[in-house]
Amino acid sequence: MRIAIPTKDGMLCPHFGHCRQFAIVDVDTEKREILKVEMLTPPEHEPGIIPEWLKGLGCNMVIAGGMGARAIDALADSGVGVVCGAPEHAPHDIVMDYLQGQLMTQGYTCGDRPRRSSRTGCRQREGNI
Repeated sequence: MRIAIPTKDGMLCPHFGHCRQFAIVDVDTEKREILKVEMLTPPEHEPGIIPEWLKGLGCNMVIAGGMGARAIDALADSGVGVVCGAPEHAPHDIVMDYLQGQLMTQGYTCGDRPRRSSRTGCRQREGNI
């Protein structure tokens, strides 16, 4: 599995489209371990560009703080899963919590809801993921 996490100054950025870099994390889900982490600079923030870029990198999951409905829909259309409401922690800690089933989410921080939430798979509830 390849997980993308938007970051700013080495921590999760609270808004997906405003991050400075993405941590691209390759994981072994069976062994629950991180295999590789790359820090990559995304293209300019325009609707649909970052989701397309992440899909092109082979990402199949995004763990974010807040994310707008268009980005959620664009990722879903590309077959990329989304977890919203993750805390502003280091990517390593977020991924390890996710792999252990202990990632605490707080819901959205962008003030909007996905238009097709039943289809996108964006996990909106508060609590452990």
